[in-house]
Amino acid sequence: MAGAAARGPLPLPFLPFLPFLLFLLLPAATAEPELRFRRPAEAPVRLFTEPELARYDGHQEGQPIYLAVKGVVFDVTSGKEFYGKGAPYNALVGKDSTRGVAKMSLDPADLTHDTTGLTEEELKSLDDIFNNVYKAKYPIVGYTSRRILNEDGSPNLDFKPEDQPHFSIKDEF
Repeated sequence: MAGAAARGPLPLPFLPFLPFLLFLLLPAATAEPELRFRRPAEAPVRLFTEPELARYDGHQEGQPIYLAVKGVVFDVTSGKEFYGKGAPYNALVGKDSTRGVAKMSLDPADLTHDTTGLTEEELKSLDDIFNNVYKAKYPIVGYTSRRILNEDGSPNLDFKPEDQPHFSIKDEF
């Protein structure tokens, strides 16, 4: 019978705290709804033509600095000491410098999107730098139009938005 007594009503000393316990445990019907704020969405990515991307070459004070690798445009402004005006890697910014990154070259002839003729070692280096430096360190702000469109303006059928990091087609239009 001792076990039955333990299941009985609350002892009298706890009775004054019953309203407080109920207040804590039960949602108030008359309380105003709790406002919940979602984190603001990241700025939508956008498409950059070559002339648009060229505006972000680090030469204009107060303007972001953008660099494209493999058709992905990164905001490298936080690395201004490397990519800003007069900095050692400034030649890479304001354009798609995929070939230069793969070859670790600042030769103007290599500062292009074209990967034709790169060795396996250079392609591996490109992937390593793309994933472990640019994607890991800098925010993606868009894609080059060349990545999504062919030279004649027709859609690039090999482009798959679902395979792109931070890309949502609905943010584009």
